[in-house]
Amino acid sequence: MHYKKLIKPLHLFGLSAALMVSACTSNETSQSSTETTGDVSFWLTKGDQSALLAKQNTVINFTDTANHNPVIEVNEKETYQTIDGFGYTLTGGSASLINGLPEAEKDALLKELFSPEGKGIGSNYLRISIGASDLSADTFTYNELPAGETDVKQDKFSIKKEMTDLVPILKKIVAINPDIKILGSPWTAPTWMKDNKSFKGGSLKPEYYQSYAHYFVKYIKAMKEQGITIDAITIQNEPLHPGNVPSMYMEALDQAKFIKTALGPVFQAEGIKTKIILYDHNADKPEYPISILDDPEAKKYVNGSAFHLYGGTIDALSKVHDAHPDKHLYFTEQWVGGPGNFAEDLKWHTATLVIGATRNWSRNVLEWNLAADPEYKPHTDGGCVTCLGAITIGDKVTRNVAYYVIGHASKFVPQNSVRIASNNLSDLPNVAFKTPDGKKVLIVTNNSATDQSFNIKDNGKIAVTALPAGAVGTFVW
Repeated sequence: MHYKKLIKPLHLFGLSAALMVSACTSNETSQSSTETTGDVSFWLTKGDQSALLAKQNTVINFTDTANHNPVIEVNEKETYQTIDGFGYTLTGGSASLINGLPEAEKDALLKELFSPEGKGIGSNYLRISIGASDLSADTFTYNELPAGETDVKQDKFSIKKEMTDLVPILKKIVAINPDIKILGSPWTAPTWMKDNKSFKGGSLKPEYYQSYAHYFVKYIKAMKEQGITIDAITIQNEPLHPGNVPSMYMEALDQAKFIKTALGPVFQAEGIKTKIILYDHNADKPEYPISILDDPEAKKYVNGSAFHLYGGTIDALSKVHDAHPDKHLYFTEQWVGGPGNFAEDLKWHTATLVIGATRNWSRNVLEWNLAADPEYKPHTDGGCVTCLGAITIGDKVTRNVAYYVIGHASKFVPQNSVRIASNNLSDLPNVAFKTPDGKKVLIVTNNSATDQSFNIKDNGKIAVTALPAGAVGTFVW
């Protein structure tokens, strides 16, 4: 989590405390007892929280009737990337907080978060840290040694530290959703491999490239033994931010050398199918992944590139796509700075990430930490002290803005959906998908200060609908 010296919209710092939403399932909000039907189903979240991912009873039908409303036209014949999923980072702190809940409450919460069925939000993509992140209770890797010792063969590698909270929670999640995709990201290599021997900063020494590649292999195999498949790894979280705790600095040239001389060949030799994803940092440096992909010896091992948005603009993803259209794009992290501003965060995160990242070829969208306590803990000494979780776990479970931002996509856009064309309007940014079972999904944000009526146009017919100022809507037909 790049929480220092970051470039980000000022509203994310929040001018007032976010209203805390009591623990209730999202679909039970703002619904009347009588369901009505139409061609289009509609779920709504409003900035004032009077509707929270609430299914609306408005009848929306496609007709031939003309009007003068703005038009969002969906075109399923024009297709883009396949979608891998929407979700969060299950930090070590998130896992410990969830695992500390009473068993029945824990199981109900995990089902709400991850089940593709029922009233929950169906999150279907998770990022986890390989070793500690800055939202772990303390710093660790899977092969820390006393000063002066090394273990080049990784004989002392162990994920024992994860067996208390992370692995048990992941096992429950995989049981709920066996198809969930899991991405692993390290915040640092073991400190004995680094030139400064510290959890903070420093760089991986080239003489340990082969050993570190085997560290990844050991990790993937150890998790597999627990029934947890690691779909992909990034090589280093925020490689250009050595000020976090933990962290490790890695320039693009060094990442390319590590891939082509160690990680790629070792994965190939060991039969590891886990995807290798580059960069995992801000959108202000698209040249970082492009320069690696420009090296054919590195590129052949790489699946794609991952981005955060604490600097730069989201269209940087398209620059990487245009340079290497055969490689994939991922959006892997964005925080909400507590206490947050629900109304502003809802608009910005949905329009910029759920809509913006997918319109720029991203196959996923991940908000940052899944869970924190009311004091934004746990975190390392030097880690993020104001990271608001998608849920807050204290005396009760509170659902915060990132829960609804992701829910507006994850609940309706399953894996292997395909983004389809829709025209983007300045006041009504939007993105459309076609699901594997043939449904169309349109996610729209009303970025204006007034209520907006508009038309959804599909196959020559129009459906008239509206969004309140600042609201987010998901439309399904």
